[in-house]
Amino acid sequence: MQPNYQIFGDDERMGESIDRIKEHGVDEDNIYILSHDNDHVRRAKRQTDANKIGVSETGLGTATKNIFRGKDDKLISKMKEIGFEQSKAKELHKELEKGKTLLVVANEEDIKF
Repeated sequence: MQPNYQIFGDDERMGESIDRIKEHGVDEDNIYILSHDNDHVRRAKRQTDANKIGVSETGLGTATKNIFRGKDDKLISKMKEIGFEQSKAKELHKELEKGKTLLVVANEEDIKF
């Protein structure tokens, strides 16, 4: 099952969306944010209690490979590890290159962002 997602260009709207999702009972362990800018992910993570996709989601093998990959390949790899198909991961990556942020909700159905 492909994860639910929404692309945001505005951190405030993304934060409001995360608050709504959590109010509807979604466990914060299933909420992830991805951005092309690592500092942006860290700031957004602190403000929203969302997660970044790390070793526990990708597994040690992928995390080790990501050390040697470029930023673009790392992001696509992370998206694939949480359930996106290669073509969708590449499509979403193009949005991240434009400075947008990807909000992903895994292991949940019928999410209203």
